[in-house]
Amino acid sequence: MTVTRIEELSRSRCKIYLEDSFAFVLYKGELRLFGVREQEELSEESYREIMQEVLPKRATLRCMNLLQSRAYTESKLRSKLKEGGYPQESIDSALAYVKSYHYVDDLQFAKDYIVNQAGKKSKRVLEQDLIARGVSRDEIEAAFAEAAEKGDGPDELALAQMWLAKKRYDPAQADFAEKRKAAAFLSRKGICTETIRKAMELAGEL
Repeated sequence: MTVTRIEELSRSRCKIYLEDSFAFVLYKGELRLFGVREQEELSEESYREIMQEVLPKRATLRCMNLLQSRAYTESKLRSKLKEGGYPQESIDSALAYVKSYHYVDDLQFAKDYIVNQAGKKSKRVLEQDLIARGVSRDEIEAAFAEAAEKGDGPDELALAQMWLAKKRYDPAQADFAEKRKAAAFLSRKGICTETIRKAMELAGEL
């Protein structure tokens, strides 16, 4: 196949286009190693080595380096590798490796996230956060079920009371507009109507 374009990505890396389509990113030293030149043919042997050895190994190392700093969901890791210009085959290979050793476990990620954030966010917001990180709804439900069983889930009534206190909400002094504003604030935080009512009652609202 023909190398139709080589585009400099940084001082050390280049984007390689084969047959007018983006293929992968290589270091400049690898261009020389594999004989990658614009408007010249890339040998099948070189292409195979790049796709089956060089890039899968590099993608795996990239995953491991990312996971050293913090936990990632599978979806977020895939996005990171895609941003790095790795082809789909290399991404799949890298994720298969880290998942086989449970370095990436979306269910465990969801469990840990719920426990760590339960004192700051409502269930609805936690669900939205996890969905945005690519965790499946089934795994989210399983994580919340375990958190509830262990008493690690969010106490939404306590959260609502805490947020009202921080807003210095005083039901004795609040007029109708201020009460509506306080209720709307809690609603935006993901607190359900019934819990909002209870929280305001406990603050003295009848």
